[in-house]
This record gives sequence, structure tokens and C-alpha cells, in this order.
Amino acid sequence: MLESRRNLALACALSALAGYVDGIGYLHLGGLFVSFMSGNSTRLGVTLAEAHWAHALEALGLIALFVAGAAAGSLIALSRIAHRQPLVLLAEALLLAAAGLSAAFDLPNTAVAAIVLAMGLENAVFQIDGGAGLGLTYMTGALVKVGQLTAAALTGGARWAWLPYLLLWAALVAGALVGALAYRWINLAAIWFAAGAAFAVGALLAATAKRTD
Repeated sequence: MLESRRNLALACALSALAGYVDGIGYLHLGGLFVSFMSGNSTRLGVTLAEAHWAHALEALGLIALFVAGAAAGSLIALSRIAHRQPLVLLAEALLLAAAGLSAAFDLPNTAVAAIVLAMGLENAVFQIDGGAGLGLTYMTGALVKVGQLTAAALTGGARWAWLPYLLLWAALVAGALVGALAYRWINLAAIWFAAGAAFAVGALLAATAKRTD
């Protein structure tokens, strides 16, 4: 899936976008995530053990919203309509714009809900024709691939097969860095940059599409 330069560039751009948004969400929520549900799942277990029911409910709510967003994205990706990748990104951009508007009207909880839905939805960008897709908002799988493909390279396999997955991870880290700086600058209003980026990437995909996704 990452063999073509187009797919690699798109995946890195969207991972950077996810990192940017997650950096904002992490700071705003004080240690919870809007795209990294493994972290929220661990937090859920810990808060249950400590009988912090409100915090546990918050983590569970974020997980449920993420799953709902992933399901919505999959419905688009598995449909028969044309240009599904741009449509997934358009839906993501609209959700992020809704988050920006909610923040502007002092509705932070609504903003966070829209952001989490958008992050779940983004993971459907590469889920076309029933494929398994590619995780864009979390990097555990990518880092496992780096390790596995490095081992393969050391034992006679493809020399550079691990590099795309390392780039994917680096893109998310770079995005998180920029997102954290943007949040410290303008708070939740920083989400508008993410909405603009999602619109731009979706428009570029639509403009360069030569056939149905």
C-alpha cells in the first residue's frame, strides 16, 4: 500500500494531520487522546481500578466516538460512489470545521466530539474495495512494521522496506509537535488549520483523480 509515492505522500500528510490534531486534543483534555485509543483504553482500565468513575466515563466516551467515526468512514469507503477518498476527507474536514465553530461558540465538549469522530473517520482513507486499510492516527502497527522489516533487511530481505513506516511515524510526531505549539498559541482555534489542511488534501485528490477510487 505504501509502495507508490502517491500513497506514501498521502499517508504521511494524513498522519501529520492526525498528530497535529492529537497534540491539540491531548493538551486540551489533560492527558487523554482524540486519536490514540490504545492510550485511552489503558486510561480507562486504570481509572476503573482507581474508582474514578467520571474519568473512566470520559475515556469510554472518546473510544465510542472514535469507533463511530471509523464506522462512518468505512460506510463511505465501502460504498460504490465515485471518488471515495476525497469524500472521506471532505467529511473529515467538515467535522473539523464544526469543531472550530463549536470552540468559537464556547462549546468545547461538542468540539472534542467532532474532532474524535473526524479522527476515527480518517482511518478509512485507504480502506477501499474491502481492504483492511491503513492506520493513520496511531503508530503502534507502523513501529512493529519498522522492527519486522528491519529484521528482514538484516537477513537478506528488501533493504529499505522499513523506511515508509518510519516516515509515517515521523510525520505523526512532527504533526503533534506543531499541534501542541499551535494550541499553546491560540487554544482550540488551532483546529481550523487542520480543517483547512483536510479540505486542501481532499481537493487535491479530487482534482488529480483519473478514475473512481
